[in-house]
Amino acid sequence: MADKSAPQPTPKDARDARLKAALKANMAKRKAQAKARQNKGTPDPEATEQEDG
Repeated sequence: MADKSAPQPTPKDARDARLKAALKANMAKRKAQAKARQNKGTPDPEATEQEDG
């Protein structure tokens, strides 16, 4: 019997899936940052970089 599972993704499909996942994570991060700025309860760790010197 032949296994009729989903076909192997092409390199383009795999790249598109990675880009889609990265975009989703980036948008979630930006949304969280914007929400934190609105609340102004805790400072954004990336915005409060400490300078040495």
